[in-house]
Amino acid sequence: MPTLPEECIRLSSGYPDPTLVPSIKIKEAVSKLIEQEQDLPLHYLGSPRMEKLKYQIQNRLAKRGINVRVNELLITSGACQAIDLISRVLLDEDSLVVVEAPTYMEALEIFQNYTKQIINIPIDANGLQTHLLEEVLKDRQQKNLPLPRLLYTIPTAHNPTSTTMEHERREHLVKLAEEYNFLIVEDDAYGELSFDDEPVPLKAMDTNARVLHVGSLSKVVAPGMRVGWIAGNEEFISTFAWFKKDLDQPFSQATMAAYLEDIDFEERILMLKGAYSKKCETIINSLEIHLPESVTWYKPGGGYFVWVHVPGIDTLELLERSLKKGISFIPGKYFFLNPQDGTEFLRLSFCYEGEAEIIEGIKRLGQLITQKLNVKSSLK
Repeated sequence: MPTLPEECIRLSSGYPDPTLVPSIKIKEAVSKLIEQEQDLPLHYLGSPRMEKLKYQIQNRLAKRGINVRVNELLITSGACQAIDLISRVLLDEDSLVVVEAPTYMEALEIFQNYTKQIINIPIDANGLQTHLLEEVLKDRQQKNLPLPRLLYTIPTAHNPTSTTMEHERREHLVKLAEEYNFLIVEDDAYGELSFDDEPVPLKAMDTNARVLHVGSLSKVVAPGMRVGWIAGNEEFISTFAWFKKDLDQPFSQATMAAYLEDIDFEERILMLKGAYSKKCETIINSLEIHLPESVTWYKPGGGYFVWVHVPGIDTLELLERSLKKGISFIPGKYFFLNPQDGTEFLRLSFCYEGEAEIIEGIKRLGQLITQKLNVKSSLK
């Protein structure tokens, strides 16, 4: 992203609503931690609460149907470190990775650090199109081409589209992983921010250790704490831990454990779902009012974003005009293996700004898109 102008309405930011970050509670957790443990959390080895954090996350996963032992769980510095560790251990330059189209831009960049053998499978309103994946796998097998080592997916409240993979496709994907002998990296960063009934995580369906479940507290507590995890087969977890060495965040992890001791996490999740669902409704209503009929979008199933298709408009060029009007968004090109596939798409965030700013931002964006389409029409 270019430098954003002052007073810009940030419909690009994938950050939590500042009013929902529990800064006071985290301050109290830090005070309690230092008072009880003095200098201990500030050392390399850290606090005993680091180990407690594992059990807290283990218990949280169990409530979602993911039953893992503590030695099948590794705490990481956010989800990105988890994805990087998985890639570092399991990939080489000849390894084939399958990603969704579109997909999370930073994960795509991480995979490209380790291999150039990447293919993509499109998603639709119901998530990854597993029937298309099966066709590709069958074709590669028949032609004796390499099959994937990993498939990376964000099945719940997908980034950037906020779609959620339907249950039948989840079952089909796990079955394909077993049949074609690949691993699934399930990025569940937004998994607890589903607006409807929470879907069953892929890891909860996993009976043959095919799924490496990546999670994070960034979206539901605070991103700057850098607390994430990998849940998976013990042999994988011990190897990831060896490569991670001592690249922990002892103070953050101990603080998070102290914070989680004193809150009702279930209540917090319900509060977040309500708040983000309301903001999502605001942005969808604004899109319906202010955008031309030719512009379409997926209805978010949860999370932070709306994925918008603007036919006939290069959204990178649109961003230049948009920033001058004080609105930012992310052009779609950054979410695709082939950037040209995303030329007519953009990602809007409803998580960060207040409802009044969302309404005003979409109004200005709608005016820009309408003007641009009118100009194109007049030139025909």
